[in-house]
Amino acid sequence: MEQQIIKFIAALRSLGVRVSLAESADAFSAIDKLGVQDRELFRLSLRATLIKAAQDQKTFDELFPLFFSAQGPPPMMDMTHELSEEEANQIAQALQNMNRHLQEMLQRLMQGQALSKEELERLAQRIGLQHAVDPRYQEWMARRMEQAMGFNEVREAMQELMETLQQLGMNAERREQIRQLLESNQQGMSEQIRNFVGSRIAENMSEQPNQRDSLNQLMDRHFSDLSESDMQRLRAEVHRLATILRSRVALRQKRAKSGQLDPKATIRANLKHNGVPFELKHRSRTLKPKLVVICDISTSMRYCSELMLTFLHSMQDVISKTSAFAFIDHLEFITPEFAGKASSEAVATVLNRMPPGYYSTDLGYSLHNFFSDFMDKIDSKTTLIVVGDARNNYNDPQVDIFRQMARRSYRSLWINPEPEIQWGTGDSDMWKYAPHCDDILRAGTLNELASAVDQLLS
Repeated sequence: MEQQIIKFIAALRSLGVRVSLAESADAFSAIDKLGVQDRELFRLSLRATLIKAAQDQKTFDELFPLFFSAQGPPPMMDMTHELSEEEANQIAQALQNMNRHLQEMLQRLMQGQALSKEELERLAQRIGLQHAVDPRYQEWMARRMEQAMGFNEVREAMQELMETLQQLGMNAERREQIRQLLESNQQGMSEQIRNFVGSRIAENMSEQPNQRDSLNQLMDRHFSDLSESDMQRLRAEVHRLATILRSRVALRQKRAKSGQLDPKATIRANLKHNGVPFELKHRSRTLKPKLVVICDISTSMRYCSELMLTFLHSMQDVISKTSAFAFIDHLEFITPEFAGKASSEAVATVLNRMPPGYYSTDLGYSLHNFFSDFMDKIDSKTTLIVVGDARNNYNDPQVDIFRQMARRSYRSLWINPEPEIQWGTGDSDMWKYAPHCDDILRAGTLNELASAVDQLLS
């Protein structure tokens, strides 16, 4: 328990909560006197000794259940010994038509087998849990692990199993007992996964260095690893980067503002020089790009899209026109929110209007919204930009609509924070959209996002 408390204090410090050595000693002294048997009294003892500022209480309340949750897997039931030989044969026959993974999962739930530590570690490695250091992502990471295990397919297989057992003649009472057992054990497995994710995030946080990262290091950290305090620093930094990029883009536009040589205008301009072409005239051409930007502002993409919108709002003087859209489960036209407002105020308004939710993203339906109501925003001079991880919760990706949008535009770009190795895993539809993109830019950090903005405005 002492080591767990030490890790807890380290995690508080990594999130910016000031905890002195004297306050740490006070915490251990209080626990020695009050004990740890009463969980609520234990929690209040730590909070009273470690937390001084009211704004830090929320951080404490988020971290405490991660470090001091119930240990070990929740209880799961096994009813295989209660089955008659005929019932066991019926279940075995019903499982025969399912694939191997579903057979193993249903048998495991029937026997009440929890996940082993090795299995949890493999799943954690698969979804990148080793990099998670923000307690807000506990539920999201747990859902990712469940998806990796095929929980949705298992639920469908349960229903199929019940229907097959009915056809094989098993009585309704026994079928209901089996259904309740399977659902209860799957819920227990979900609780085991959630506890494991919480403890791993807690461990990751406790290993974070106590000193605050330099700004340069912070700009190279993945968006999924950022805390709210990190984002506050990056929100201030993005305005400085936007100023640099705006100057760079404006200089490029100035240097390249001349188009092809205009012979007639050159002759007219040099009549005063007896036709000697001292002054060359060129046909003017439009250099400022026209943009349509569609941003995913769901939980997993919120930081990336927020910073992208801030970039674009701060660089409007080097852009001809921007039509901005945001989506989670539906599309909203957000350009009016930016009229006459500072970038921070405008972005905050958009984010407040569309609060995030877990596993509610529907990019396909949002593309359908665009096709129905906003297709006139795209023409042959428009650069189409999608900012998202292309994770669609297994909904229809509406690839045909995206292909029409891309064909209608001057060029189509996709900005994705995920590495290519994760495309196509789980509910990712990135490989379906990729053939219709002129370019796909990686932007998992602020530095990468700034580079992507610079490139799309080149």
